[in-house]
Amino acid sequence: MTRYLQEKTLFGPQISSRVATNLGLIIVIPCSDEEALLLSLMSLKKCSPPNCSVEVIVVINHSETADNQVVHRNNETYKEAISWAEMNSSPEFKFHILFHGDLPRKHAGVGLARKIGMDEAAWRLEKVGNPHGVIVCFDADSRCDRNYLTSIEKHFQSNSKTTACGIHFEHPLSGLDFDEEIYHAITLYELHLRYYVHAQQFSGFPFAHQTIGSSMAVRAIAYQRQGGMNKRKAGEDFYFLHKFIELGNFTTIKTTKVIPSPRPSHRVPFGTGKAVGQLLKNKMEYKTYAPESFVALKTLFEHLPQHYSLDAEQVLSNIAAPIAAFLPTVNFKKKWDELHQHTGDFTAFEKRFFRWFNAFMLMKYVHYSRDHFHPDVDVVEASKFILEQSGNQVPQEAKKQLLVFRQLDLAQ
Repeated sequence: MTRYLQEKTLFGPQISSRVATNLGLIIVIPCSDEEALLLSLMSLKKCSPPNCSVEVIVVINHSETADNQVVHRNNETYKEAISWAEMNSSPEFKFHILFHGDLPRKHAGVGLARKIGMDEAAWRLEKVGNPHGVIVCFDADSRCDRNYLTSIEKHFQSNSKTTACGIHFEHPLSGLDFDEEIYHAITLYELHLRYYVHAQQFSGFPFAHQTIGSSMAVRAIAYQRQGGMNKRKAGEDFYFLHKFIELGNFTTIKTTKVIPSPRPSHRVPFGTGKAVGQLLKNKMEYKTYAPESFVALKTLFEHLPQHYSLDAEQVLSNIAAPIAAFLPTVNFKKKWDELHQHTGDFTAFEKRFFRWFNAFMLMKYVHYSRDHFHPDVDVVEASKFILEQSGNQVPQEAKKQLLVFRQLDLAQ
């Protein structure tokens, strides 16, 4: 038993069934107030089988303060899922359904549910002596390509240094399952997600990656070493993945895709479901961070080798106004001096600098720039600017812009 499993898990092993000796992949699915769980399980069941054994752990959950409707739906989902799992499990592909009702109100949510499932996955992989096995995060309303499992297995085999990775995702943009206004709303929101990462790349930020909870995977040993999943009610994926991104060797699987649901949701305070719901309610276009904020940030990052030999005051006088105004609010002068004191060359300095000016600091900056310099702008207009910088022909419609961003992501 590892130290993490001894000290950091909330529960001991919950699944008593035998672990296959060649278990290599475990998919973890949080599920609460969900109608489409079986469709997601069917999508996984249809996947081409990898060489290793696979398990799926579903964590049906709700808070101690959940209303009767949620409790009833979760109970019904649990009964249906247990029955489905019994009929569809095999020695090489097992489905396990856990039920956690009455979770403490303070922490109940998607982060805690993922942690419960991922901790159980770590127990299972340790039990079979495979700490390098892979724990994959999926969602109870997502689908995937048929090569989903084989692509994940191959990626981790081919990239031995990869501790964690993202998985390419594409929301459905048309079809018969949802109203057209929902497809339009998810188009705008995914456009924002891809614009934001490409804008970071444009600025020179080295940790620019998508962090989507339904589209990520991690080795069990790395999961434990980095303290496991957090218990955040939303944004758990962002905080979790950036621990690995900053360590280096973070990769993205581009040979398959996850297909998250575009539906609105009330279950999280922010994120995809919340954004789609607000767009539908307010009947408005989506606004995102202004490109000018990233243009300003580029004046710091792009010339960091030249800034290295300057003192803090000189740096502030050589960069654009939004970032120059922001840095003093985060004790830049003191930090700049500390970085020089603890590093002997630019390579070491740069590494430490971006551990300080990480994804959390970047988000803090763009919010500051938005509030004091450059208000949010229409996502279609913002995307035009970033696409122009990449030398691409720039479509005028949101959907066509999104398709270009997708192509760029797959080509990187």
